[in-house]
Amino acid sequence: MKMRSGLWLVAAAIMALPSVARADVSPANHVKDVKVHAGSFGAATDVEVTATDAPQFQARLEAGGKRLVVDLANTDVAGAPDAITGTNGLSGGVLTRAFTTDGRTMTRVVVSLVNNATYRIKPDGNTLHILLYGALGSSNASTLPEKSSAKNEATTELAEVRFERKPETQGSVGKDRIIIGLSTMPAYSLDTTASGHVRLTLRGTKVPDGLLRTLDVSPYRGSLRTVTTAKDDKSGDCTIEIDRSGSDQGEVAVENDKLVWSFDVPKNHVQSPLASPRTVRTVAREEEATDVPKVLTSIHEGENADGTKEATSGGSQAGFAQSTSAQAAGAGRYNGRRIDLDLKDADVHNILRFLADIGRVNIVTADDVSGNITIRMRNVPWDQALDVILQAKGLGMVRQGNLIRVAPLAVLQKERELELARHKQELDLAPLETRLIPISYADAAEMQARARDLLSPRGSIAVDPRTNVLIARDISGNLNHVEELVRALDTQTPQVLVEARIVEATSKYLRDVGIQWGGDATFSEATGNPTGIAFPSRLGVAGGNYDQSTPTAGLSPFTRNVPTPNFAVNLPAAVGTDSGGALGFSLGSVDNNINLNVRLSAAESSGMVRIVSSPRVLTLDNREARIAQGTLLPFSQVSAQGVQTTFQEAKLQLLVRPHVTADGSVAMHVRINRDEPDFTQTSARGDPTILKREAETDLLVMDGHTAVIGGIYTRNTGRNLDQVPFFGDIPILGVLFQRRRASDERNELVIFLTPRIVNRAEALGR
Repeated sequence: MKMRSGLWLVAAAIMALPSVARADVSPANHVKDVKVHAGSFGAATDVEVTATDAPQFQARLEAGGKRLVVDLANTDVAGAPDAITGTNGLSGGVLTRAFTTDGRTMTRVVVSLVNNATYRIKPDGNTLHILLYGALGSSNASTLPEKSSAKNEATTELAEVRFERKPETQGSVGKDRIIIGLSTMPAYSLDTTASGHVRLTLRGTKVPDGLLRTLDVSPYRGSLRTVTTAKDDKSGDCTIEIDRSGSDQGEVAVENDKLVWSFDVPKNHVQSPLASPRTVRTVAREEEATDVPKVLTSIHEGENADGTKEATSGGSQAGFAQSTSAQAAGAGRYNGRRIDLDLKDADVHNILRFLADIGRVNIVTADDVSGNITIRMRNVPWDQALDVILQAKGLGMVRQGNLIRVAPLAVLQKERELELARHKQELDLAPLETRLIPISYADAAEMQARARDLLSPRGSIAVDPRTNVLIARDISGNLNHVEELVRALDTQTPQVLVEARIVEATSKYLRDVGIQWGGDATFSEATGNPTGIAFPSRLGVAGGNYDQSTPTAGLSPFTRNVPTPNFAVNLPAAVGTDSGGALGFSLGSVDNNINLNVRLSAAESSGMVRIVSSPRVLTLDNREARIAQGTLLPFSQVSAQGVQTTFQEAKLQLLVRPHVTADGSVAMHVRINRDEPDFTQTSARGDPTILKREAETDLLVMDGHTAVIGGIYTRNTGRNLDQVPFFGDIPILGVLFQRRRASDERNELVIFLTPRIVNRAEALGR
């Protein structure tokens, strides 16, 4: 039986060798040839890379611009020369080699440059042209493509410049990417300015006015601060300049029809877009019993110090306990060397020895591990095969350093429970410690309730109100958690300055045109013109449209006031001091038998009033603040007790409760009202009415930004026509029997709100 099992192991080892050799599937694209010759497309040098399929590539400059590196994704070398030596234009040599990274095969083409040069990469079917253009000041400057001397000679147009954060993935760090959209791919160069900024110059590129701007990307909290797009009217070039921390020049690559400028996101920065200035922090974590072995059912591949692959646990050095169902859910964790297994009735000890050799790990089996297993697997990771075998036999494993011990799960679980009980007993006997923890900004009594949850049953916490100090007593580890919690919460409370601007504009227009006319006629013996009949022998006719309020001053050139005016049509405009004017005519016969009086009156007024109110108030986060200014108006109330005087407020008031969010914006509940007395509209007793303007809302505004929270626009227009019936409808002559009035009144109210966090750096850590 042992001989039979040994033969199966030898057969399995032979079957596993080819699968190890072909751990990575050969890429479908192959670099067939690399040539260097005089440039096409106006370039000084053209490095042609020919593949079996259209290549995907990334390019960057290294060694201060003396070396151009082009990586071709998912390709290998099949027939292309390893090295091309000798100077050809700007190229001092080309090296081509294939390498593997993250399980993918790539081809790297390294072009050594004789002088600083700009480059352009032009895909052409299955061929990639690496075009080199001489830089200004180099010996090959004469080979530069003729640069545009005027803006309208540029052949490329900039379509977009935008920023994006590519999050961190397994095996790669996050990237801050500047996406540059172009109509065609121009020649470009990368250099550093005297101020330390890194600058990308696009030759002969038009820039629309809308893209001449500076992007502030500092809220992402990466290495980049600003991205500025500018143009050189003289040369027709476009420059994109980046202000960043550090000295990284980034990597410039062509992706489809876009130019992508990438920078690594530093590890000490938050990796999420629009990262919060107040990030999630872990202030307390229960300590693991490091001397307690943990039962595992899977491992995955790691790497030794000498570069060889080694099996390591899925978590820390000791790993963590997992059930088989949890392992199945995390099947993606298996990344060991892929093997083929075809075994029948093989001894489990021999299988574990075989897997230890394949995975280069040390496996020790307990005496009570026994049995045979039949298994057939194709192209599976060895660590997954080990997990399946242990699961099938009811076994578990414990990793301690570089050693894996395999035993039945029940035995390992029993050992773990005993060790945990011992560890808990040690914690119960650990000495207690007392610490004084000062509180600077928070209330110690409020902090006490939050810190109490971190103490053990043996611990206690008290407050000294006079010094605002926490007195905590517990084991050292728990006191460390309490201190960390206090440091995280005992920070400056954000202070918010809220400024409101209430802008009110009123415009009025009024036009009033009227007429007054009348007269009298007398027929009598006294005037020498009797009617000549017995009755009526005398006749008098006069206008009678008047009352006591009819203005008659200035109607007669001889008499200032006429006690009994003779108006037949009395439709005057409202004229008087500071409003309008009037013109009077008197026509009469020599003997005053017949008189005609006409008075034309007209008034027009227009005006604009603009009122700006700007209340502002400073308050703490989540605290309500109020500021008001106004007048108390007295009102009389008559009751059974007599006349009593009450007061009504007419005031300007700002009421706000701000809350600073995690990303540094301000959420507010705000109420603004502006009341004022209106003495033009009064009650029957002469008390003024109160004009009220009020807005109440909840909103979210970025720090320092201004929001329009509301507005009211009203317009009142009117046209009035007063006339004498019938006569006023007569064409042309009807104006002698009419009064026309027109009015237009407009009111506009707009409310602006601007919050500012005055202690942002201290309270939010920015």
